[in-house]
Amino acid sequence: MSSLQLSLAAVGALTLGAVVLFNYWTSRKNAPKQAEPQMEPLGEPVGSLSGPVEQTEPVLTDDFARLPQPERKPQLDALIDVIATIEVDHPVSGDAALAALPTTRRVGTKPFHVEGCSDENGEWEALAAGRRYSAFQAGVQLANRVGALNNIEFSEFVVKTQAFADAVGGSPIFSDMLEEVARARELDQFASAHDAQLSFTICARASAWSPGYIQQHAARLGFVAGVIPGRMVIPAAVVGWPPILSLTFDTQAAMADDPALSAIREFSLSLDVPQIAREDQPFQRLRECARLLAQNMDGVVTDGNDQMLGDEVLDQIASDLQQLYDALASRELSAGSAQARRLFS
Repeated sequence: MSSLQLSLAAVGALTLGAVVLFNYWTSRKNAPKQAEPQMEPLGEPVGSLSGPVEQTEPVLTDDFARLPQPERKPQLDALIDVIATIEVDHPVSGDAALAALPTTRRVGTKPFHVEGCSDENGEWEALAAGRRYSAFQAGVQLANRVGALNNIEFSEFVVKTQAFADAVGGSPIFSDMLEEVARARELDQFASAHDAQLSFTICARASAWSPGYIQQHAARLGFVAGVIPGRMVIPAAVVGWPPILSLTFDTQAAMADDPALSAIREFSLSLDVPQIAREDQPFQRLRECARLLAQNMDGVVTDGNDQMLGDEVLDQIASDLQQLYDALASRELSAGSAQARRLFS
């Protein structure tokens, strides 16, 4: 073989090697970032985040069960409900009252509830077996995020309440339909003008992320896996209350046969403002979580329309939220209260 042939062969080999290395480098560069192997779990109930994380709610362990529980209070409130009282001649057992309830606990798009006045202490409570009640009250919510109570829904409320009253041998007293429907419209107008659901989108600057990579970084900030694949939450301090913050990414990517190969370029952080008490500082936590996740994952914080959110915009949002909190409190609908959680649902 001549010197020229040897030279050409060497050049060809070097060129081929360079192509192989370039392709390998490009593949590594464009591959989604993976979670770092963990020697110890990051905490309950997240578990090891070195691979795909099972999308389940936190397990109700003994420690979880010892978390504060919501107070057992009557649900009906004249502030946001139409209430009909039901008088009975003799105390009625809780078992009989439960058997008399309608099969569906909704009137149109509004929740329907019946409560009993305890024959033991005279306080209103949710119906329970083994109790005795000297009176009842049925209620339907005036408004929710679907809209205001209308004439048809009020009529359905009357029918369901009358049927329950007949079954327990009671006599219901109803308020005026036109007045209640007008009250529902006014409450709905107020709620529509003072509702807020905030969402930030974290976008990757360069390399995409795997589901495990997102889960690992979110878990370090207190997020735990939710029921829906691709959803994580920062849970409230009280069991059963809405989560303080939610994080969501592509459900299909989370459900892939091999999630590690799924490339995700953005995910969202969200806050349902009326559902969370101002004292929990949810917007400050939302803002800080977004900042830290973007910083640690090489991303940017946007409004979901590719517009970056700077400090000036975020400061203005914080100021506007304080006014919204004040307006809700002025109507006895403070953010995070039972009434606000029901109205803004």
